[in-house]
Amino acid sequence: MNIAMIGLGVIGGSFAKAIRKKYGNKYKLMAIDIDQATIDKAKLINVIDYGETKNETILQQADVVIFALYPELMKSFVEAHQHEFKAGAILTDTTGIKRSVFEAMKDVIPDHIDFIFGHPMAGREKKGFDYADDSVFMDANYVITENNKNKKENLDWFQNFVKDLGFKRITITDIETHDAMIAHTSQLAHVIAVSLINSDDKSHETIRYIGDSYRDLTRIANMNETLWSELFMHNKDYLLENIIRYETALCNLKTAIEEDDKTKMEALFKESTQRRLKLEESDIKIK
Repeated sequence: MNIAMIGLGVIGGSFAKAIRKKYGNKYKLMAIDIDQATIDKAKLINVIDYGETKNETILQQADVVIFALYPELMKSFVEAHQHEFKAGAILTDTTGIKRSVFEAMKDVIPDHIDFIFGHPMAGREKKGFDYADDSVFMDANYVITENNKNKKENLDWFQNFVKDLGFKRITITDIETHDAMIAHTSQLAHVIAVSLINSDDKSHETIRYIGDSYRDLTRIANMNETLWSELFMHNKDYLLENIIRYETALCNLKTAIEEDDKTKMEALFKESTQRRLKLEESDIKIK
């Protein structure tokens, strides 16, 4: 089997490394990336077998194509190369939003391939191949957004494939549910992290007073500004709903603090503790 990565940044590189680690030289790994230096580096450390800065031969022989591109760039790439994909190939993406991507691409996806939209719930805050790490997929969630053109045998194969790379739970859902859930579990979390660190008084020597709480809460504030701006804009309806709900919860706690309402604060803390414990229990139960 021939597998092609489109984009060898942190996510594309992590996929390539995970595939190589799991399967060794069983599969031929190829990559298309605009940076020749990145291709050379990936070849040097045996992460890929072959690479090109623009497609010449790779798409024509790839049985599986994994896109690790920004949403808007991926659509342009598929449209430009739609007649070059191998018949029967499985294509997949790694983007964090699905409705706008599916709507933009549905008319340019060729009929002779099967495009399985996917979302690995893992990654790094840093950009580039140098930060690619196969271990980020271990025990992470993977979400597949099925469409009516997907073949069952391809979906079954793809689920097993990503499980082999270390993903713990594979969820198949629709694009609306995906975007609604991701707005809360991922995008809102990034909004909070950015807002928290940007609200710091610049005159403070904050580093002298940081503990694990601040480090944990602001880790994801190290943002890829180009990518995350796209993700926020393409999912703004669901994201804004979640921001409003978060503002309500924050204001409830703020009011309790202003009014020295210890009973109310304790009730909110008990609720958050119970919700967190339930989340941990679900993490154990759900396979």
